[in-house]
Amino acid sequence: MPPETDGASELSVLRSLWQFIRPYKKTLVFAGMMLIITAAITLSIGQGVRLLIDDGFVARSSAALANAVIMIMSLSLLMALGTYARFYSVSWLGERVVADLRKAVFNHIITLHPNYFETNRSGEIMSRLTTDTTLLQNIIGSSFSMALRSALIFIGALGLLLLTNLKLSLMVLIGVPMVFLPIVLYGRRVQKLSKASQDSIAGVGSYAGEIIQHIKTVQSYTREVHESQAFGREVEGAFIVAKQRIRQRALLIACVILLMFGAISGLLWVGGNDMLAGRMTGGDLAAFVFYAIMMATAVATISEVYGELQRASGATERLVDLLNVKTLIPVKAPALLGAQAPAAHPISAPLVSFEHVNFYYPSRPDKPALLDINLSIKAGQTLALVGPSGAGKSTLFELLQRFYDPIKGCITLAGTDIRTLDTATLRQQIAVVPQEPALFTEDVWYNIRYGKPEACDEEVIAAAKAAYAHEFIVQLQDGYNSHLGEQGTRLSGGQKQRLAIARAILKDPKILLLDEATSALDAESEHRVQQALDRLMQNRTTIIIAHRLATILHADSIAVLDRGELVAQGTHEALLESSELYKHLADLQFKNMP
Repeated sequence: MPPETDGASELSVLRSLWQFIRPYKKTLVFAGMMLIITAAITLSIGQGVRLLIDDGFVARSSAALANAVIMIMSLSLLMALGTYARFYSVSWLGERVVADLRKAVFNHIITLHPNYFETNRSGEIMSRLTTDTTLLQNIIGSSFSMALRSALIFIGALGLLLLTNLKLSLMVLIGVPMVFLPIVLYGRRVQKLSKASQDSIAGVGSYAGEIIQHIKTVQSYTREVHESQAFGREVEGAFIVAKQRIRQRALLIACVILLMFGAISGLLWVGGNDMLAGRMTGGDLAAFVFYAIMMATAVATISEVYGELQRASGATERLVDLLNVKTLIPVKAPALLGAQAPAAHPISAPLVSFEHVNFYYPSRPDKPALLDINLSIKAGQTLALVGPSGAGKSTLFELLQRFYDPIKGCITLAGTDIRTLDTATLRQQIAVVPQEPALFTEDVWYNIRYGKPEACDEEVIAAAKAAYAHEFIVQLQDGYNSHLGEQGTRLSGGQKQRLAIARAILKDPKILLLDEATSALDAESEHRVQQALDRLMQNRTTIIIAHRLATILHADSIAVLDRGELVAQGTHEALLESSELYKHLADLQFKNMP
């Protein structure tokens, strides 16, 4: 990448980061003032050293010596107070900015299109939220402040050197470009390696997260040794990248220190000869050496922190990239030309209609998921979707919830194109009971209330009873206060399913989407829950993905899908006569039944 492109990219990253710093300009200004004051006080100590030697030691004056010591102690006290104020304000700013950045990134992530998560590993996204933001916190709260302080001290010390001895100062000015040359040369290498290091760390976290998530499968197939070796390779790969970065940084710091203290040695030789010849005082030489050492320390600090700043640039770039990801489904949908305006109030009697819907998943653009689908579900009726795996049943669910938009055609709700509705307005009308329920690492109250957070305890318990979940909930160690573990690991499959049904019952939706919601239940529980679902489905538009035809025999209409196409639609009896595919599925399931 050309240098000007790198510069433009870094400037863009800094502008993005400034958006999070700008609300705290007062704190930034205060920290800057404290930074300038402490730098000025630090430099003033050099004058105290000059007075200490010339007026105290050389003049052999006890009073002058005492005054010089008092001056140095007073400056040290002021510097300590200023440093406290600077450190606290800068550290607070770093914590505050990173907290805001984390919230902004997370708030953006949860609005992203599902396709983004199909092509990006969750562990890498989590690494950006944790590792990258933590690195940025250290930079803003510490390293950046150190770099600014060192830059101020370098400039101030250089100015005082010019006032103290012009000849030696000219020697310093000649040597300064030589010192900064390795910083510039190695800086870009460090930046590239830092970004690669952050990416490799993210890969390690992503791999570990995936294995931990599927630990039962790993152990069931006795793949522990294989996964340990694979994880070891990931870690070693990250270590190799980190080693390269560390080597470049170490080489940079070593070069700067060698050049700076080599230059100081030369200054001591020239200045010492001038002092012996009477061309400068011992105090001037001491002050000059003090400022030269301050400059050397400042440059060494800048060279060390520069690598951290480059790492921060890489981390910020990764976070900004995440913030800049555009969701394909806007939360606030613009009205379509000629479309009916969205209702400002909840839809009372939805009528769902798929009109000439065509769809391809973005990750599989060459394989159609749906082809010219026309389906209409009257308000309060039940539509069942049947067909072999990959027929497009789940895709219809995802389109109706507007996780994706059709490539062609439209989906309407009570005659309104759902693209003209805010996604929240649309999804508030829908409750989903999936085949594999999603439960959170919280208690039972939280998980059932997820669709209706404002529900009171009595409503939650009533929903649990309606889903026949109350009985097993009260038998848990802490009843409704029991935490369920990650993804509900403390519950059986049937128990998870009943909690998901209770959640849907509590939400009291206008549209109900059931993905074979009773498939994980035993016969007795299935009977009970089916009764609860029958009551829940009354006066609601319900769409069911059916794997077992016995559960949808009394559906108002059954749609048969195959390879993304609607091949037949009708009642159970009618489809047995008109659809070979449906008859084949029915024969497979019913032929062995008594």
